[in-house]
Amino acid sequence: MVKSEKPDLEAWESALRVAVLACGAKVLAGLLAEHGSGRREQEVLCRCGQRMESQGVRGKELMTMLGPVAYERSMFRCPSCGATRYPGDEALDVVGTTRSPGLRRMMARAGSQSTFKDGRDDLRLYAGLEVSAKDVERVAERIGQDMETWSQAERERMLAQDGPEPDKEIPLMYISYDGTGVPMRPEELVGVKGKQPDGTARTREAKLGCVFTQTALDENGRPVRDPDSTTFVGAIETAETFGWRLYGEARRRGLAQARRVVILGDGAEWVKNLGEMHFPRAVSIIDLYHARQHVSGLCRLLYGSDEKRMERRRQRWWERLDLGQVETIVSQALRDLPENPDLAKAAMAEIRYLDKNKTRMRYNLFRSQGLFVGSGVVEAGCKTVIGQRLKQSGMEWSVRGANAIIALRCMMKSNRLEDYWESRAA
Repeated sequence: MVKSEKPDLEAWESALRVAVLACGAKVLAGLLAEHGSGRREQEVLCRCGQRMESQGVRGKELMTMLGPVAYERSMFRCPSCGATRYPGDEALDVVGTTRSPGLRRMMARAGSQSTFKDGRDDLRLYAGLEVSAKDVERVAERIGQDMETWSQAERERMLAQDGPEPDKEIPLMYISYDGTGVPMRPEELVGVKGKQPDGTARTREAKLGCVFTQTALDENGRPVRDPDSTTFVGAIETAETFGWRLYGEARRRGLAQARRVVILGDGAEWVKNLGEMHFPRAVSIIDLYHARQHVSGLCRLLYGSDEKRMERRRQRWWERLDLGQVETIVSQALRDLPENPDLAKAAMAEIRYLDKNKTRMRYNLFRSQGLFVGSGVVEAGCKTVIGQRLKQSGMEWSVRGANAIIALRCMMKSNRLEDYWESRAA
């Protein structure tokens, strides 16, 4: 190439990478030969307890980070139940797959970041690996399902314990959660009520929760989230099931060591009920932005015919809201109920909402204690953890596939990938 062509650095790089990977694949094949076959000092036992008999060597081609590698390993069969085992596959973590652990990790990450087709293209460009978009999908979803199984087992162990002995006190723990719609396949929406004009749905709600901590304020006295302290959990599931998922994560993060716990969310009934059930001693705060939305909606219902008056009232009531004076807003709104019965009914619904949640809207008190009053962390999480990957144009998911990718992305955004892979290695 150097002698016959004009200088082309990119072509030289590409050619050398192919050659180096091919050499590496040969070295890897030699290493695998040492582990796949040969005499074994210990008997190979079946799950039924019987001693398994050697059936000779079987070939298998593994797709690895270096490319395809030929691999031969011993096969054993149980004379009683007929089950087979490949001890070499078990040692190398390639049981039931032709993809190496390293390649599976790359494919899972690629599939979690963007569309499966984009993941396929990225692997070809960045690593010189030829895989199909369907392969990326299968591996990413399988790893996500394995991560969910692993985290569920971890959560069950945590919940079965009385709680760890406090070794490091946490000054302030926040628990925040919300829901966001995920576009689903038609068969996943049968019987699901939605917001379409005919009452049908196009999405299913994915619930996302986060846990983070706070130990300091900035120079202006505003709360500062501890760096790298945010972890996520989520799934398309009932509020009851999700509550235990979130509680398990809080326990894992040190709920027993937290001096103070704060629940941040909107005013949805399931959010309130979940907090009261699992975190009864926590300070519950309704996100200030959501509260302002309700006040703005109330103003439109009461003064919508007078734009200037509506805006003046909105600004004044927002100031009252910041001071935690919800009772003042309620009393003034009751005096200005419209004569139109439909508007009056809608206005009373907003008034009841404010009155029912007034103790969760004492924003002047919460700020004086150095607390966050906004649920921006979990709302951003709904966009970055779920929205950016699962809500792209034209996407439709199965519940199983969506939950697998949600589990994978939650693990990534929580910086827990290494925990999972180390557990697999162990």
